[in-house]
Amino acid sequence: MKILQLGKFYPIGGGVEKVMYDLMLGLSARGVDCDMMCAIKEAESRVEKLNDNANLICCSALTKAAATMLSPSMVQTLYKVSQEYDIIHIHHPDPMACVALYFSGYKGRVVLHWHSDILKQKHLLKLYQPFQNWMIQRADIIVGTTPIYISESPYLTDVQHKTTYLPIGVVSEGMPADTNNHIKERYAGKKIIFSLGRLVEYKGYTYLIDAAKYLSDEYIILIGGTGPLRKKLQAQIDAEGLGDKVKLLGYVTDEELPLYYDACSLFVLSSVYKTEAFGIVQIEAMSHSRPVIATTIAGSGTHWVNAHQESGLNVTPGNSQELAQAIVDITGDKDRYELYCKNARNRYEQVFTYEKMIDNCLEIYKSIMK
Repeated sequence: MKILQLGKFYPIGGGVEKVMYDLMLGLSARGVDCDMMCAIKEAESRVEKLNDNANLICCSALTKAAATMLSPSMVQTLYKVSQEYDIIHIHHPDPMACVALYFSGYKGRVVLHWHSDILKQKHLLKLYQPFQNWMIQRADIIVGTTPIYISESPYLTDVQHKTTYLPIGVVSEGMPADTNNHIKERYAGKKIIFSLGRLVEYKGYTYLIDAAKYLSDEYIILIGGTGPLRKKLQAQIDAEGLGDKVKLLGYVTDEELPLYYDACSLFVLSSVYKTEAFGIVQIEAMSHSRPVIATTIAGSGTHWVNAHQESGLNVTPGNSQELAQAIVDITGDKDRYELYCKNARNRYEQVFTYEKMIDNCLEIYKSIMK
């Protein structure tokens, strides 16, 4: 088989791009020819050979608008090379990639990877809708990241017969036994509650901060990430006198991130809108044997990723008291807490490893090539 991962942009800036890139590397490492085509902000298009089985095809874009790269170069390039591939694996949402596929004249198999519905750009969706409808019908199989999201998307109601799901997988980056964790030392004697993500509205951080009011002084909440709500969230912390119980960490480097997972007692994903479709940070925490608290967002897969009363607890979105109570319920009893830790690691190993993602992706490809 020769595969093309198609969509989004490079360098990696979000979960969709990371999944594309990881699939390309994982498949090519298995000896499968797998390229990736994406848009870049640079003026010149280029092709990078990553290994004997993978090329990164970067198409120059004129500009970026409404979270979409406008790249005529992608249309032209895909038209020239599309017939080289047995399968084009297109990642949605990305209108530019869809338009490029539409005009490519490609006759082979198509995997449509439905990472999420288009939620924010509702006015532009009306213009894009005919292309989206075409893509849904054109696809040989439609792949979600969780069974919940794919079954409850209003756009996929009539095509459930050709849907499946492919859980995202990550590599477990465990801590070396002799590592000196300065974060544990800095917050010695505290139960660290960790969260990580963009400081934007749908992440629900205002409710996580508010939850600190219902926790004793033995807890401290650490929130990593940057974003437009930084000043507003800090003002909330200051106004409510929570400076000793909640810290905004700012950007957390890749080198530091495993230290925070190792130091924390549990991880919280406090998101409140369906924009949060999966929550890769949940499985990163599970890979470190850390329980998770997530929210039961209607139509989202977040509460499927975190198995309720197994790898953690799922609570009502936007409910600070429930968040606080769940934190206490998980960490309040040593034996119960250790069971949650064990179950979190088990769920990661059973469902969310990088190797399982590549295995399952190959099975999907084989199923449509029969």
